[in-house]
Amino acid sequence: MTDQPLLADRTELPSPAEGLRPYAGEDGVAVLVLDRPHRRNAVTRAMWQALPGLLAGLAGRPGLRALLLTGAEGTFSAGADIAELSGIYGDPAAAEAYHAQNVAAEQALADFPLPTLAVVHGSCVGGGCQLALACDLRFGAADARLGITPAKLGVVYPAVPTARLARVVGPARAKYLLFSGELVDARRAELFGLLDEVHPAERLDARALEFARLLARRSPQTTGAAKAALNAVPAGEPGAAAAALAPWERLARRAPHAPEGLAAFLERREPRFPDAALGLTE
Repeated sequence: MTDQPLLADRTELPSPAEGLRPYAGEDGVAVLVLDRPHRRNAVTRAMWQALPGLLAGLAGRPGLRALLLTGAEGTFSAGADIAELSGIYGDPAAAEAYHAQNVAAEQALADFPLPTLAVVHGSCVGGGCQLALACDLRFGAADARLGITPAKLGVVYPAVPTARLARVVGPARAKYLLFSGELVDARRAELFGLLDEVHPAERLDARALEFARLLARRSPQTTGAAKAALNAVPAGEPGAAAAALAPWERLARRAPHAPEGLAAFLERREPRFPDAALGLTE
């Protein structure tokens, strides 16, 4: 991985979990790599659990001014590790705890006090797109493909990332992405607002690093205040979204949608979802 432009002249830092590799340099820019290339950088439960503490440690580093988040070997992230998720969804309590850890990790990234930039090569799917959306900005390669795919798995997407998605792309495009589960190419992702800049893959890392170094030269007081103010703007109202989702989440603990969707994914077949029994009986 040392041949990656983003990692040149950087020191690898200790990591609390396999699959998370943090680096720091003298330029005020840290890089966090999702590093499970054999699983297309799918995020494990241990990685979700470790992210808040890892980010808190990075935020406390003297001289740090910006954070880049990327994936190893030409892929950002395929999302949650479906093989692991399939086992978790066999137990409703475990599934609920998993979603809480997932949302806590996303929120820790969104609350990181310094500017964050996702550097998106290749696939950025599901939980990977959730992490990219939690960053302040997203730069993508021309061959990047992004999407949020719980509808293919029968999983109820949590309120916090649902509201964040609507805040970034607007309600209509959020519905398009969540209803269809389809991936969009970089050009369309930029049109939607999922990506802020698109570059040829071979130039993306250099451009992202150039921009991160520019941010590192700006006033951290100004950028910190702007981030705090903009993040406080009520848009998407996670509290209202959580209330609207509550009956669906209760239903999801009993309904067969998630087990069927996850099994179909692992068996490489189309899922056969039953009707959603939303009358909604408690």
